[in-house]
Amino acid sequence: MSDRRTPIRHQPAMTYEQMLEKVRYEGAYPTRERAEEAVRLILAGLGRQLTGDERVELAARLPLEAARLLTEQIPDTQPLTGWAFVKDLAARTGATPATTRWDTGSVLCAVAAIAGPDLLTRILRRLPSGYALLFGRAELTRAA
Repeated sequence: MSDRRTPIRHQPAMTYEQMLEKVRYEGAYPTRERAEEAVRLILAGLGRQLTGDERVELAARLPLEAARLLTEQIPDTQPLTGWAFVKDLAARTGATPATTRWDTGSVLCAVAAIAGPDLLTRILRRLPSGYALLFGRAELTRAA
């Protein structure tokens, strides 16, 4: 047996077009272009927050175009909480926090479906608090 890891190959769970249609449907966006705008914004933002093996594994499951959006970003040195993430994206675009929260949930729910439950759990462990709801999961806290 070898202790070397098997390289992760790019094996997307769906095409970019399918991902955009899922986001368009989930977000009730009027056009494909509006859904793509949300995907670009949120995946770039997530790319600034997510690091490590989880980032690599998620990129391998995303369609190539989406994986590039995620991995072209340099991770921030100070990770943001979920709400700070939404506020940061709103400030970057000039949109309201409510609209940005909607966009974030629409895109990250699609990302959660692509990632699958095990990888999503690991992603949420790596990120600061407040992201679970953005991915469509309950925010569970540990008992004291």
